[in-house]
Amino acid sequence: MTPISPIAHPRLTTLSLALLALLNTPTAQAQSGDDAQRVEISASAPLKLNQRTSSGSRLGLTLRETPASVSVLSRADLEAAGAIDTQDALNGIAGVSYSAQPGAAGSVFYRGFGSSSLAQLYNGISVQYDAIAARPIDSWLVDRVEAIGGPSSFLNGSGAVGGSINVITKIADRRGELSQLRVGGGDQRQLALSLQRSLAGTGETGQVLRLDLNATRGAQRSQGHDRDTWQAALSWLAPISSRISHTLSWEQQHEKVTQPYWGTPLLKNSSGTVLGQVQVDPRTVDVNYNVVDGRYQQDLRWLRSIVQAELSPALHASHTLYGYDALRDYENVEVYSFVNNNRQVQRSSALLQRHDQQVWGSRGELTLASSLGGLQSDFAFGWDWSYNRQTRFPLSVSGPFDTTDPYTPADTRFLSTPGISQTYTPGATNRLHTVALFAENRSRLGAGWALTSALRADHINLGVSNHRTVTASNPALFETSFKPVTGRLGLVKDLSPAWQVYAQYSTAADPPSGVLATAGFSTLRNFDLTTGRQLELGSKGSFDGGRGEASVALYQIVRKNLSITDPNDRTQVIPVGQQSSRGVELTARWRPMPAWQLAGHASYTDARYDNFVETVGSSTVSRAGNTPSNTPDWVAGLSATWQPVQTVSLALDWRHVGKRYADNANTVWDAAYDLLGLNASWQVQPRSTLRARVANLTDKTYAATVGSNLVYLGAPRTLQLSADWQF
Repeated sequence: MTPISPIAHPRLTTLSLALLALLNTPTAQAQSGDDAQRVEISASAPLKLNQRTSSGSRLGLTLRETPASVSVLSRADLEAAGAIDTQDALNGIAGVSYSAQPGAAGSVFYRGFGSSSLAQLYNGISVQYDAIAARPIDSWLVDRVEAIGGPSSFLNGSGAVGGSINVITKIADRRGELSQLRVGGGDQRQLALSLQRSLAGTGETGQVLRLDLNATRGAQRSQGHDRDTWQAALSWLAPISSRISHTLSWEQQHEKVTQPYWGTPLLKNSSGTVLGQVQVDPRTVDVNYNVVDGRYQQDLRWLRSIVQAELSPALHASHTLYGYDALRDYENVEVYSFVNNNRQVQRSSALLQRHDQQVWGSRGELTLASSLGGLQSDFAFGWDWSYNRQTRFPLSVSGPFDTTDPYTPADTRFLSTPGISQTYTPGATNRLHTVALFAENRSRLGAGWALTSALRADHINLGVSNHRTVTASNPALFETSFKPVTGRLGLVKDLSPAWQVYAQYSTAADPPSGVLATAGFSTLRNFDLTTGRQLELGSKGSFDGGRGEASVALYQIVRKNLSITDPNDRTQVIPVGQQSSRGVELTARWRPMPAWQLAGHASYTDARYDNFVETVGSSTVSRAGNTPSNTPDWVAGLSATWQPVQTVSLALDWRHVGKRYADNANTVWDAAYDLLGLNASWQVQPRSTLRARVANLTDKTYAATVGSNLVYLGAPRTLQLSADWQF
């Protein structure tokens, strides 16, 4: 495909005009500093363990100093891997698997737990609806992605039993002037721009303005008939005084997918059921059974006001005031099943859905570098306040609506579906108020030992207004509150300057089922939040004179008090279930010689229900000992990068995702799959670079998500080309 023509795309016309205006400013210069390094084609060096991260601690610890498994994927890593969006970036995190089906586009699995028990943060902020709201966004706006494995509610509040993933976007900084343009083609066309300018003053007294624009067009099978997105970000950094600075950041995102792909029906056996390993008719792989005018659309805005102050050389303060506004719309027929001995496909489950969500918050932090008994002891204190309101407008008709040919399905339209009209009637509104206090400390104990501790106390009030018919299980108003206290205690020992070992105990809390942004009386009643705890042992270190580094982590996580069906009364649920996982994660990076770099990770997870009962027909069945659905046992990745000359780089990558079950009964499953990818880049001139990425090189058909009736197939072989200019 040829690059996008701005004339053919009205949003890109606006982007082009903005580009021309900004390029004519007299301050346009070559980019410098870390931003330039992030777009070089050379493979990033090791020594990640010396990097500081904001997602593993509020004390700004390096990865060596943090008693946890923490991953950081820099902008250079994202470019080197050819990551198109934020889910592509997750390939570099040990133990993570994912998919982006329309109804749960933030489906991520980490350490044996799914999206409802993970925190997917945006600049450290959760909207408490991560499985839906954390849709993958194009990576152009992203500066880095950070992840911490295991319970981490002590950092960001409820949720995060399996871990936290934090997407951090680009923002104005003092790392120099920046001018970058990208034009992309292939299966997805792209036009993107980043500009950073100093407006007044120099150094710490100067003001900095940054603009990031991105627009893409084109869809893969795993998205739908067509996909149209754009993102815009503007940030302004200005000093308030010689020691206080303020950054104002605004972001807007738009995504629209026409005729979203919801899945491919599974072939049934002679008894009309699906059992054993899933099977797909290869002639249906590229068939989309959704209505031709099916739609998913999301429009959202972020606004952040960030104040940072150096009150003294040892005392620093920061405050973030933020707002989030999102509108998500769905109009689709979502379920397809083989009938009549696999000769026809029956379509059912039409859903018109709107989510109207707003989040406001205030987060303040104070860090103090001090000493106790002559040894270094650093503290962090702060508060976290947020108000989260979401109203859902669901209109659901179960059907079935028709039967059609499996290979050439009849075209149907959403508003022609019986029982469907484009009428938005509110179903329920959830109002979530959260106030939290937190504290953290790291103290050196001497002889190479350091103790890290953290504590967070939340007060959460939830009110649910029912706008529909009032029933015993759905009252007009349901109110409840929670007061979880979570924390971490970790110990790090320096075996040498290059090698550390650590042990940590951490806790988390999340709802007994679902998420608080949509939960109601039927799922919460008078229940408390679940409790999650983790014990982790690990080691991190560098070798070969700093040319390589590796880490290993062993963990066990137990989550208690999740909702299960009462074994003695299938009409009731009780909060006594238990789920656990244990596993090992390995990561390594090594540059054996200047022209070669190797990187890889491997993880094994043994996840299971310890106490879980569900209703099957008119009976209750225990699932104790079974594996939660879509949780792979093995996840691994390996990449090899060869740079024969300074201006050319070639990379081959491999990804393995293990066997996954489609249901809690573990009667339907899919085998492991392996994917290959190929990257190439050529620095044509000092300021011009060409890149190519082929994903799923062998064009393997695989299921990104497995269901007992449908599988959501992953992307086929795709080609992405881009040209970058710095000026």
